[in-house]
Amino acid sequence: MVAPVYCFLVVVLAGAQAFQPDDGDWRVEIHQLQQMMMTFAEEMKTLKMEMEGPPGEKGETGPDGNGGGSVYIRWGRTTCPNDTDTSLIYDGIAGGTHYTHSGGGANYVCLPKDPEWGVFTDGNQGTAYMYGAEYQLDAGNNPFPGASVHDHDVPCAVCHVASRGSKLMIPARLSCPSGWTREYKGYLMTERYSHYRSEFVCMDGEPETRPGGHVDTNGALFYPVEADCGALPCPNYVQGHELTCVVCTK
Repeated sequence: MVAPVYCFLVVVLAGAQAFQPDDGDWRVEIHQLQQMMMTFAEEMKTLKMEMEGPPGEKGETGPDGNGGGSVYIRWGRTTCPNDTDTSLIYDGIAGGTHYTHSGGGANYVCLPKDPEWGVFTDGNQGTAYMYGAEYQLDAGNNPFPGASVHDHDVPCAVCHVASRGSKLMIPARLSCPSGWTREYKGYLMTERYSHYRSEFVCMDGEPETRPGGHVDTNGALFYPVEADCGALPCPNYVQGHELTCVVCTK
């Protein structure tokens, strides 16, 4: 197929050299030359297709991905549930802003036990502070029967679910919607209403404590959350009842 194309190109070039238009036929000659060049372009296109060959067959579609899974914090425990296909990333210490400070972060965090340091300055500089967190259950409404955890430091576990990419904490529930997997259940906790605000978290219903962390040093604090009727409809809510919670994945 290559030889005819080159022969055709020679013919085109020869025709261009022989082209000597006069006043009567130069428009006709130009039109013929244009037609010859268009034919040559089609020949080159056909040659390219023959050299490249037909497209190959489409390969098999790979398996669906899992979306990267999901990560959640299990407050009050050092391990992840062993019946929900979860794995422990690390277990740590619950921390946050001091309950008397109006500034600082407005959330609890799960601090690792083995911090790594970068550039630092010795001594306090009066900027922002991170405190450990304690259970506060001295008001007579301990929702954890049989657990003496008041004033103890709060542990935490960061868990990874590889097969379920969505997570959800539902307050005032102990069960998950249909199609969702329950990671753990417990009680809703946050700072005391008269302290500076933090966030609502789901504390595991069978809380553990950090070994050696039973001294009342305060810092960030966890209190049970009670229902208060008004804009919150009662029924079905009940004045003064401690709110439950559940963490679900799908």
